Amino acid sequence: MSMKKLESRQQLLVITMEECGELIQECSKALRKQDLFEQQNLKDEIGDVYAMINLLVEHDVVSWTDLEDRVDYKKNKLKKWSDLV
Repeated sequence: MSMKKLESRQQLLVITMEECGELIQECSKALRKQDLFEQQNLKDEIGDVYAMINLLVEHDVVSWTDLEDRVDYKKNKLKKWSDLV
């Protein structure tokens, strides 16, 4: 039995989900190993997610303006709940 070929946006979202899952795993591993800054696998997965974000923009799923607006919103929210910003 073969699967129906996914439409390009569906494929884009599925691969993005997979890459986000792989990034989650690498974040967990970095925390367990207490090695946050020298993890090549973590850097690779961050780059893979970033590549998918670029493709989401290229395929008009989201715009850079949308993303920049959300970054501003999230940073303001973090100011209230975190000392990261």
